[in-house]
Amino acid sequence: VQLVESGGGLVEVGGSLRLSCAASVSVFEIERPAWYRQTPGNSREMVAALSISNRANYADSVKGRFTISMNMANYTVYLEMSNLKPEDTGVYYCNAEVKETVGTMWYNYWGQGTQVTVSS
Repeated sequence: VQLVESGGGLVEVGGSLRLSCAASVSVFEIERPAWYRQTPGNSREMVAALSISNRANYADSVKGRFTISMNMANYTVYLEMSNLKPEDTGVYYCNAEVKETVGTMWYNYWGQGTQVTVSS
């Protein structure tokens, strides 16, 4: 199983992007999806996450501008980003707990990352 992100790119200040994250194969269930951001020389920081109860948590820097959601039919995770700022630039990674089949354990997976660049 791999988590595959898409939707990154170059956008101007104030613009919008939607990132997607999907499992490479059909899985039984995904829980606790989250998006992290990493900039050169820095560790990954959580920007948005969904709890088991579907409660969303956001980094203070993105509150009101980013929205995390998950399609429960196919477990695709989205990050809607609006009013983008230059400091939002970075590589965005998807993370989630994945249960491949009903009889397997939960494992934590990371995607390969997708670059978001906000130009001023």
